[in-house]
Amino acid sequence: MENKKKTILYLMEYPIDLPGGGQESTKTLCEGISADERFEAVVACPDLLTTKQSDYGYRVVTYPSDENRELSKFRRISNFLKRIGSFQRIIKEVSPDLIHVSMSESLITFGALRVPGFFGKIPFVYTDRGLRFGYRKHSMMCIKATMKRASCMLTTTKFNAGLWKDEVKCPIKTIPNTISKAFGSYDENRRAQLQSKYGIADDETVIGFAGRISEEKNWEKVPGVVAVIKEAGIKFKVALVMSVYETRDAAIVKSVKDGIISAIGEENLIYMQDLSQTEIADYYYLVDIFLMTSNFESFGKAAVEAMSRKCIVLSTAVGGLPEVIDNGEDLYDMDDLSKLTDRIKYLILNKEAADKERETFYRRYKDNYTIERNVAGHIAVYEEILGINGQR
Repeated sequence: MENKKKTILYLMEYPIDLPGGGQESTKTLCEGISADERFEAVVACPDLLTTKQSDYGYRVVTYPSDENRELSKFRRISNFLKRIGSFQRIIKEVSPDLIHVSMSESLITFGALRVPGFFGKIPFVYTDRGLRFGYRKHSMMCIKATMKRASCMLTTTKFNAGLWKDEVKCPIKTIPNTISKAFGSYDENRRAQLQSKYGIADDETVIGFAGRISEEKNWEKVPGVVAVIKEAGIKFKVALVMSVYETRDAAIVKSVKDGIISAIGEENLIYMQDLSQTEIADYYYLVDIFLMTSNFESFGKAAVEAMSRKCIVLSTAVGGLPEVIDNGEDLYDMDDLSKLTDRIKYLILNKEAADKERETFYRRYKDNYTIERNVAGHIAVYEEILGINGQR
């Protein structure tokens, strides 16, 4: 008799087609899980923005959500209550073997059902994509109450796992984040092709910045960093990518661009906006040194994306980034940029050292952050919880 597939239900509070690390990670994971004949992946998320449910190789179940809920406390509470009802309906409909809560707000919502005793026979795991100290007191209270019923907590770094170890009683396992399948293979010829397209000479250095607009990314500091690098006597161009979601973001983009142009000239800025995963995978081929200026990062997915394209990654030493970078020489302090400028100068003047750094970062990506390793780690957790070890 053929064994019935085990259904894994992923609970999310944002549409899976909204650009973002949590959504992209869940998409990549579901694609990998669906390729295993023992599992069926089902995603529960708010109504899709630009795609259709049929666009995915796994089942997507949607529910209505107020995308402007942050405008008022009443709308936040109303949306929360509606999401509780949606989760209850979807869980009953799907009848999963295991629930994987992919985001913190979804965990609090699910907790409103699970803590009173609903769906008590269905095991669940939670992936904490943030850092423990990033949650408010009331959120922590809800998370800890819900996690008393959990089978496992997953974190993307050992650093965050250590922060949680005295807060929850369930097992904590670390599965490093991964990146889109668009980054899956490295094309040895693509860098030269893109250099030619954008008029970059072989001996020119390109410094990259990329990410969504948010306070954590510290975008307001980027023009100042560029100016300091310029003042240190370093010749370079900047390749900048920003993702815009709200009307107010346009003013931030203008401020960052104007500041960079003021420091190095318009002819030395390559600007791109709202790139697809395929386009952003191409972008990194242009970059020699990728800089992260974040003041808060739970993981640092952009760093891994850059590694996969053999970029050198220099980063602030915040959150999970030191664990991802794994080299103190490539970490710097935003309050003293002399270490950063010295490191850039050294790498530009020492080609052999720079080439070694590129290969080291690329090997780190291959050894730790590929889709295959990420999916295998999740499958091992699911197997253990569901008691299906080795039953392939």
